[in-house]
Amino acid sequence: MADVIFGMFIPQGWKMELAEIESDVDKWSKSVEIAQLAERLGYDSLWVYDHFHNVPRPAHEAVFECWTTIAAISQLTTKIRLGQMVGCNSYRSPGLLAKITSTVDVISGGRLDWGIGAGWYENEYRGYGFDFPKPKDRIGMLRESVEIVRSMWMDRETNYDGKYYTMSRANCDPKPLQKPHPPIWIGGGGEQLTLRVVAEYADYSNFGGKPDEWARKREILKDHCKAVGRDEETIGKTWSPEVFIRETEAELREAGSRNLWGEPFESWRDGNLVGTPEQVAEKISTYVSLGCTGFIPWCPDYPSTETMTLLAEKVMPEFR
Repeated sequence: MADVIFGMFIPQGWKMELAEIESDVDKWSKSVEIAQLAERLGYDSLWVYDHFHNVPRPAHEAVFECWTTIAAISQLTTKIRLGQMVGCNSYRSPGLLAKITSTVDVISGGRLDWGIGAGWYENEYRGYGFDFPKPKDRIGMLRESVEIVRSMWMDRETNYDGKYYTMSRANCDPKPLQKPHPPIWIGGGGEQLTLRVVAEYADYSNFGGKPDEWARKREILKDHCKAVGRDEETIGKTWSPEVFIRETEAELREAGSRNLWGEPFESWRDGNLVGTPEQVAEKISTYVSLGCTGFIPWCPDYPSTETMTLLAEKVMPEFR
């Protein structure tokens, strides 16, 4: 069995995880501290969300922006890969995305995993003055953006005349260090449109669901790959649940649900990597048996590092 990828989100404030830290400077210091700890613990990659204000509702709590965070962390780590799960396509033009991503790949020494999705958070779109197109149009824009960014990474100049974007002699220098280009991660489980874009362009696909749901989406992805003449096995398939680990069942139940939207403990546990190290390893094994090749979880006990340490020390070795 090939090694399973284990990434880890770092705290950046989106889920209110830094609220107990008073100073914004100290919040950032905690983000850096945890990113560097993840590298020492042997995680394969670090990930950030691409959001501007908090969930489940804006709370005037600091949220560190995706790309400036990645750029800064790239200079404070040396080996661990760096990604977004996932970037919101609508928030930046394709040309700007090509420039940002190629720059980050160079300054990080070739460690970028480019995560991109169609976007979904309407409240945030409205708050920041972005149009919120229909899902079909957002996914069409995603497709064209991926085509443009790939071209700008690899070609001397890019000309593009699409339904949503037009480019005329666009230059992107420096080019990324990774060849032929940085891995493209497309997030989302939309079965008719998003997974079709995955089949055409993605190196990795990230979608969720309990085991039966996850397995069904994989079968749909297989159908899309067959339609475009691609081997589905060439696409890495990952899952981004919440992870919460304690040594004993009593500790888990005492902590209760950590879900931001108030989901009851048993339901939250059932749909995420919540349990003792042994229970979490068993859940991961279930997904691996279904074809999942990687896990990019979020720790709802931040700024504590108990879960991320237990995952690294007592679970990850079982899959390497």
